[in-house]
Amino acid sequence: MPPIDITKTAASLKEERERLLHQLAELGSDEQGDLTGELDFGDAFADAGAATAERTETMGFIVNFKTKLDEVEAAITRIQDGTYGVCCACGELIGLDRMEHLPTSTMCIDCKTKSC
Repeated sequence: MPPIDITKTAASLKEERERLLHQLAELGSDEQGDLTGELDFGDAFADAGAATAERTETMGFIVNFKTKLDEVEAAITRIQDGTYGVCCACGELIGLDRMEHLPTSTMCIDCKTKSC
């Protein structure tokens, strides 16, 4: 199995990080997933239900993007500390196909299957 191209993977993960940060900002969120108050959901009493529904939907997107951002940042940290591509459960190398498909993977397919 050829080794993982760490330089290419790191660049890709950093691009993904920037994309996620941009999406969070567009939703009115900071890097921690907290609303910045820059999005207006409306103040009119008649629109309270619609504003609440929109706010709830927006928060769902923010939670998803924040989760992905955390995974990407953890993968970047693993690259920096030399543990990228190593299964956190068994210590074996994670398959190249899995790492290419899901670069934030922390477990080999065998361990991930067992944990589900």
